[in-house]
Amino acid sequence: MSAGRLITIEGLDGAGKSTLAQALHGELAKRAARVELLREPGGVEVSERIRALVKDPALEVSPRAEALLYAAARAQLCEERIAPLLAAGAFVLLDRFVDSSLAYQGAGRGLGVVAVRAINDFATGPIAPARTLLLRIEPALGRLRLHERAEQPDRLEQEGEEFFAAIAAAYEELARAEPQRIRVIDAGQPPARVLADALAALEDLLPAGPAPSSIGPR
Repeated sequence: MSAGRLITIEGLDGAGKSTLAQALHGELAKRAARVELLREPGGVEVSERIRALVKDPALEVSPRAEALLYAAARAQLCEERIAPLLAAGAFVLLDRFVDSSLAYQGAGRGLGVVAVRAINDFATGPIAPARTLLLRIEPALGRLRLHERAEQPDRLEQEGEEFFAAIAAAYEELARAEPQRIRVIDAGQPPARVLADALAALEDLLPAGPAPSSIGPR
């Protein structure tokens, strides 16, 4: 059995990560026998409970505690779901992973990318993405899209412009440092064009031909 592949999707809030993840899941299911769609933080019970904590706008969470909570959620997801799926040869499509913490907590919260990377190296062990799709969007456009959803913003979405500008800059720096892994896609395009660009960025990882079945999103 061939080894599985972990594909992660990154970007600012409002970039369209969830929309792309759902569309990609449908397309990858035509090419790979097993495809699983997961999100971060979340995907398993422990991680979903942590998600509720870190996103709750009624709570005050210190930057260090925030970084550790995200790493803890990630550790549980890797142990409980991602590692077994990859060992079984599945394609795992993941909405956010370590790069989110490097950008949001490392840069946005000012903790430093090196420090945040260290706790996430411990959390994830040997698990690393085969490819990362970074949806590039201007912070103002991302905020506008969030506003148009007419949903109450979560704790992080309530942050100011400087916070998101720092995150956007950090994502760009990460992409420059690892161009083979991180492929940048213009998130300002129509969803169909974003999907086409994402599939092109993954083409070298995908098997040829359709597959008979897939595992749906959890």
